[in-house]
Amino acid sequence: MDDISIWLLLFAVLFGGIVGWVLRRPAGQNNTQLQDKMDNIARQQTELQGRITGFAETQEKARGELNRTLNERLDNVSQSVTQSLKDTGEKTHKTLSNLGERLATIDKAQQEITSLSGQFVELQQILDNKQARGAFGEVQLTSIVTDFLPASAYALQHTLSNKKRVDCLIRLPNPPGSVAVDSKFPLEAYRALRQAKNEAEEKSALSQMKTDILRHARDIEDKYIVAGETADFAFMFLPSESIFAELESRLPEAVEECRQRRVYPVSPNTMALGLNTVRAFMRDVKMREQAGLIQKEVGLLLKDVGRLNDRVGKLRNHFNLADRDIRDIETSSDKIGNRSEKITELDIEQDEKPNLLES
Repeated sequence: MDDISIWLLLFAVLFGGIVGWVLRRPAGQNNTQLQDKMDNIARQQTELQGRITGFAETQEKARGELNRTLNERLDNVSQSVTQSLKDTGEKTHKTLSNLGERLATIDKAQQEITSLSGQFVELQQILDNKQARGAFGEVQLTSIVTDFLPASAYALQHTLSNKKRVDCLIRLPNPPGSVAVDSKFPLEAYRALRQAKNEAEEKSALSQMKTDILRHARDIEDKYIVAGETADFAFMFLPSESIFAELESRLPEAVEECRQRRVYPVSPNTMALGLNTVRAFMRDVKMREQAGLIQKEVGLLLKDVGRLNDRVGKLRNHFNLADRDIRDIETSSDKIGNRSEKITELDIEQDEKPNLLES
């Protein structure tokens, strides 16, 4: 119900109450007073109706202003919501695009992780098998040797005179001679050391690692150090930097005992460094071997230079003789020219004398 209806209802109730009050008055009152009151009520009714109409107009005007304000605000809100939705849509699209790219990256990384997991499982299977683990160490040793040395400087899986086959024999001139390198991989003791939960287990793992290393050192000493055929020392190649680091830092007495047996443990990095030094040494030896040939060639070159000097001297003598002959020829030519001039002058003088026969 709007405001005008409320005011009309109130006016009707008021008018009805006044009429009822008039009808309930005693009949003895005169009609003039009644008429005055009725006129007064009518006048008040007219004024009330005018006020109600003015109020209604004011309400209508206020309602129109309110509607206009509401429409403007709704338009502003609509524009703001539209712009906000547009911005949100663009941000959402951009976010979804970035999310798609990141998901693609994550998917690619997941595939790589899956591939690496498979490779890790394969590597784990290789390392769990002693024979495959030995082959892994040999492959790594082969890769390092072939990267640093020419093919003529080493032999892989070489059989010595004692019928023992070494993983690699590095051919060096005497001294020191060919050096044997054998790959060993004491993985079980190292795993036990890494998985040790207390001091007792750690001590037991270190003891087992020492036992394995010294056993490998004795095998290398007995099999691959052959007097007159190899150098008086050999290398034990450990294809794991971690195992080599544990051996050097926590079992120095085992390393010293290996060295006393003329067996030197090496890691991939130290092996590469040693082979680099060997390559420089071999280059120096080759240059020394070529020094005699170079000196011989220089001597022959000096003799050739001496012969060339002799021949240049002889050629200079020939040039001197030729120059002297040319000067003699020039002298003879000058004499002939002089004589020709004299003969010419003689003929002219004879032409100037009178002819006696004609007179």
